[in-house]
Amino acid sequence: MIYTVTFNPALDYVIRMENLELGSVNRSSSEAVFYGGKGINVSTVLKNLGVDSIALGYVAGFTGRAIEEGVKALGVTTDFISLREGMSRINVKIKAGEETEINGQGPAIGEAELNRMFEKLSQIEDGDCLVLAGTIPAALPSDIYETIMESLADKKVDIVVDATKDLLLNVLKYHPFLIKPNNHELSEMFGVTLKSDEEIEVYARKLQELGARNVLVSMAGDGSMLVTETGERYRMGVPSGTVINSVGAGDSMVAGFIASYFKDHNYLEALKFGTATGSATAFSEGLASRDKVEELYKDL
Repeated sequence: MIYTVTFNPALDYVIRMENLELGSVNRSSSEAVFYGGKGINVSTVLKNLGVDSIALGYVAGFTGRAIEEGVKALGVTTDFISLREGMSRINVKIKAGEETEINGQGPAIGEAELNRMFEKLSQIEDGDCLVLAGTIPAALPSDIYETIMESLADKKVDIVVDATKDLLLNVLKYHPFLIKPNNHELSEMFGVTLKSDEEIEVYARKLQELGARNVLVSMAGDGSMLVTETGERYRMGVPSGTVINSVGAGDSMVAGFIASYFKDHNYLEALKFGTATGSATAFSEGLASRDKVEELYKDL
């Protein structure tokens, strides 16, 4: 079974308008609500691809109820922990020429609620996959990913970590199955400017030396590179299309990769399918559909 963790889910309220004028009344041309959070995105895309998962996380208040009901309506199995106080956050994303975002803080998570999460995680078994994605909310210890991975160290669990800089570097000692920095994050980690595939490969392998098993480096419109634990380096471009929505594209790539890999255990095919899935989201208003993924897969 695949498990995803979203510590701070959100209702993403997306507003489109011609122009945003500060200090004035602005009227939208369209609006949409999505159930946000990197782990939730991964679980949703997996479901769209016909792969089951269990979405773990915290919800609170009326917004939390809306998130849980909405994610269930998408067909995703949830096992959220309901908090007694506060409300799950609302993120406002204004698309008016340049994109402006206002992200909420989210509810406080106490020690008792955190212990409940570890109880759920303790049920994960050998052969399962766990996806840890996104930033850590201020209400939780900054080393929570490390603590989770340490608690599962005695089990044969494939852990995927999609996080940035120190948060990612600090978990490498627990040998995650897959990490997915982008090329800019990879540059920041080592304080260098990466200008070529050869340089990107060198520093991706440095992450392997620090403990990562497989390193997937995304490069937006320039495609991606995968350095595997068996020594291969694969490079993949992107299919042709018009970018409509970048939100969730990286999460979709992770979902497509693990959906393919745990079916066929073929790294090149997983990279190809992950690329098609990430692109399907980027070329759509919402998250990737199976039909769109299969269409783009043929172009790679």
